[in-house]
Amino acid sequence: MVVLLLAISAHEAAHAWMSYKFGDDTARLLGRITLNPAAHTDPIGTLLIPIAGFVFGAMGGGRFPLIGWGKPTPVNPLRWRNKDLANVMVSIAGILANLLIALIAFIIFKFLLMSRLILAMSDSTQEPVILFLDNLLIMNISLAVFNLLPFPPLDGSKVLETFLPASMQPALDFLEQYGYWLLILLIYMGVFRAIITPIINFVHYLLLLGVR
Repeated sequence: MVVLLLAISAHEAAHAWMSYKFGDDTARLLGRITLNPAAHTDPIGTLLIPIAGFVFGAMGGGRFPLIGWGKPTPVNPLRWRNKDLANVMVSIAGILANLLIALIAFIIFKFLLMSRLILAMSDSTQEPVILFLDNLLIMNISLAVFNLLPFPPLDGSKVLETFLPASMQPALDFLEQYGYWLLILLIYMGVFRAIITPIINFVHYLLLLGVR
């Protein structure tokens, strides 16, 4: 949960920062360019979904991954310069922030493994370090992939909206109305787990590649 809160806070702060860079200071004035989790907590995405993931995972069902999202970052597109580019960049800023954190975690983890420094640590230190770095890596990759799904309020829907023709607006309105519930249904059915598991397995393969 600590790693999840950090990942979500970085994600939402990146949205706010990118929107500010394109000329909209709405989120900045509301104090959203911060890593403080209190500024980004969403009752459903930050509390309900992760708690459900923890409970169902603990019960052995494995249907809900420990994933979530933050309170949507308020933006005013009318204040953006180059609106189409701004919409895409603001939408993917959170995803890029999560990928950056995942990359940093990967590099540190790989260095510790390749240099064998991880083996020099005491048992009381080694286990927390491995647990933290692995969770930091997995959680941020998972959050990045999760937010690419084209369901409101996730970022993928905003990117999709930029490129779809106006004739698709009714479909977007439908997703806007029922996106939360479709998202929860897909998570419960294991669709997201089926998408993310091969990606995580590949990242772990790269992490251990060349380690002896």
